[in-house]
Amino acid sequence: MARNVGLSLIVAVALGVLPAGGTPAVAQSAPASRPPAAAPASFPIATDARLAGDAGQTRFVVDLSKSIEMRAFTLADPYRVVIDLPQVTFQLPPKAGEHGRGLVKAFRYGLVMPGGSRIVLDTAGPVRVERAFVLDATEGLPARLVLDLAAVDRATFLRAAAIDNRLPREPQRRTERDGVASPGDPRPLVVVDPGHGGIDSGTRAASGELEKAIVLDFGLMLRDKLEQTGKYRVVMTRTDDRFIPLADRVRLARSREAALFISIHCDALARRDGGAEGATVYTLSEHASDAEAARLAEAENKADAISGVDLSAEPDDIADILIDLAQRETKNYSGQFARTLVGELKSAARLHKHPLKSAGFRVLTAPDVPSVLLELGYVSNRADLKLMTSEAWRAKTTESIVAAVNAFFHPRLAAPAETAAGGAN
Repeated sequence: MARNVGLSLIVAVALGVLPAGGTPAVAQSAPASRPPAAAPASFPIATDARLAGDAGQTRFVVDLSKSIEMRAFTLADPYRVVIDLPQVTFQLPPKAGEHGRGLVKAFRYGLVMPGGSRIVLDTAGPVRVERAFVLDATEGLPARLVLDLAAVDRATFLRAAAIDNRLPREPQRRTERDGVASPGDPRPLVVVDPGHGGIDSGTRAASGELEKAIVLDFGLMLRDKLEQTGKYRVVMTRTDDRFIPLADRVRLARSREAALFISIHCDALARRDGGAEGATVYTLSEHASDAEAARLAEAENKADAISGVDLSAEPDDIADILIDLAQRETKNYSGQFARTLVGELKSAARLHKHPLKSAGFRVLTAPDVPSVLLELGYVSNRADLKLMTSEAWRAKTTESIVAAVNAFFHPRLAAPAETAAGGAN
């Protein structure tokens, strides 16, 4: 039997840094880079997904191991249909979602939080969700999620969306081992931010490795090595395969009064764009240092749109944040750490021919937290990819980052020791 599902339609106004269209430069619907674990018996399994129809009407169907609840809504700029689900184990065919049909250009899927999964359909223009329902399993047929879409003009889309109430935002969830200090703990707090996650896979190597998995492995090792020094408290923005909005990553650093924020990524270049290799350290600036930095910032800043986040509540103009005078001192500290980091990385990692760059990365916009974005290398470069997936390389490179952190904080950490020594005389 069919169960009707209430629909909520919301419109997002894209930020100035997000172009209204185009396919995001991140991998979207690929399987994880590591073999998937067996699905817990309690989680429904999605086994297939397909599209049918034309540019006027399109149906999207997902085969499921059992019936589930769902909610569908639309977002604009770029046009998307978002389907929120309870946690689902996706066992879809390889390359599912890479090619569209009818009103749908492509789709992607993944975990957005513990207990919650999401499917995002990229549509060719404004659409209306005409029907959304789940069919229970019948003899010979699995349970099915069904979504019927119809093309509409933008004015109709906006009028319909304005009628519905905004969806409540999901409360921010605490990270594991969140580094909260006991009263009087003077140790600096370092936030380690593995980029992407969940539905947002980041870049993808030709051989299937995903950025989100590479940087998570690296970030976890970096956390452990920083904690082993005993000098720092460490917070991870994510410790598993979940999506964290860019603004939440920044808010976490600010709310914990972080002393340093390190965002970890890896890049990719299409063959037509030429070859590139090596690690690069980025800091925040209103104007990109070169065309490659501008391209990367644009791609990374699309993460929220890619993952179905409503951007309408975000500031309209990132420049208001970037040029805030309150950031001047923070920018100086960010630049200081970036230079120190490049110096330490020289002995451990291959560096880009221009290893210090800057651009308008949203994840680096905390006005009171020195922040850098470290691109470990290029998944499109075989030599870089071999290094980034090597345990030995990760160990050596994370140790060089710890050395840079030690050098950055040395004056601050040395001062209490000198004061204590002076008091003992």
